Amino acid sequence: MTVTATPPTLALARHEPRRATVSIGGTWRVTQRLPRLARARELLDQSPDTTQLDFDTTALTDWDSGLVTFIAGLEQVCRERGIRCDPQGLPAGLRKLLGLARSVPQTGRGGHAMQAAPSFIRRLGSDSLDLIKSTGEIMEFFGEGTLAFRNFVLGRARFRRSDLWLIMQESGADALPIVGLVSFLVGIILGYIGDQQLKDFGAQIYVADLVGLATVIQMGALVTAIVLSGRTGAAFAAQIGTMQVNEEIDALRTLGISPMEFLVLPRMLALIAMTPLLAIYADLLGILGGAFVGTVVGSLTLAAYLTETQIAIGWNHIIQGLIAATVYGAIVAASGCLRGMQCGRSAAAVGQATTSAVVTSIVFIVIAAAVLTILFDATGLS
Repeated sequence: MTVTATPPTLALARHEPRRATVSIGGTWRVTQRLPRLARARELLDQSPDTTQLDFDTTALTDWDSGLVTFIAGLEQVCRERGIRCDPQGLPAGLRKLLGLARSVPQTGRGGHAMQAAPSFIRRLGSDSLDLIKSTGEIMEFFGEGTLAFRNFVLGRARFRRSDLWLIMQESGADALPIVGLVSFLVGIILGYIGDQQLKDFGAQIYVADLVGLATVIQMGALVTAIVLSGRTGAAFAAQIGTMQVNEEIDALRTLGISPMEFLVLPRMLALIAMTPLLAIYADLLGILGGAFVGTVVGSLTLAAYLTETQIAIGWNHIIQGLIAATVYGAIVAASGCLRGMQCGRSAAAVGQATTSAVVTSIVFIVIAAAVLTILFDATGLS
């Protein structure tokens, strides 16, 4: 049955001292031209000694959220003036909606819940506790990972070998295009910078030494690791995090299967195995990028450039790059799996875990690069 819309009415009447009644009538729908809250303020200003406000809705014919919004705003005005509102005269459905509205935290203009900013001491204590908790979780993760690797060496690890080969393909062969492109461009950048500096001395042939040594010792492995952290490490965190949300990891534990062996171990082994191979591929593409600059910009012959590269690079440099790549691969895999295992139980937590995995892996890769450089120099490997 269609209700005929009648103009909304608003009036204030006093029947007792310090007590007033708001009469609401007509149709109160958002499609109507409703009275503004400023009108209610004007009516209350006419009775400044009012301490209690009642409602009379006997003349109300129809209403929707427009009336709910108006009454909620009126109650806020009454609270500011110390006036008590008695909602008994309102429709039952309206009272329930107002109750739901009151249960939501009050928001500011930006739509966010207004909360008092915690003090510096509180923030410091909270951050310290989070750091201690995360440190404990990291140590527990690496302890369980060590036990899983021991079981693998002893042949007792429980995981599907098909998963290992699939992950090796996804993190290795499927990553060749992006690793090759980035490495080639990095080689071009290094070659161009070296050519610009060395041509003043007529020593452009040493561009091959610069690009070859920088790429083989560090840049090839570093570029590969950073690409894998954003590509593969993030995927690991998202995959395991989604399984955490769907309670699949809890199901594995219920079946007596260790998630470290079934999920983490094949990913760790795949990246530890594939990262050095990708680093060798990145070294070749980086050297070709430098050769492109040396032959096009530096006017060198390709044979002279490759001969000088062969003279500059020794087996000790190649070994440094392979060791660094292996360490970086372990860091990327561990960071992605760790953040995935730490993921919460919501879709937003999966995104946070993915972001955290990339940030964690890149930070630890840079730290590892600095530490390995010092160790290589101290051991005479450089």
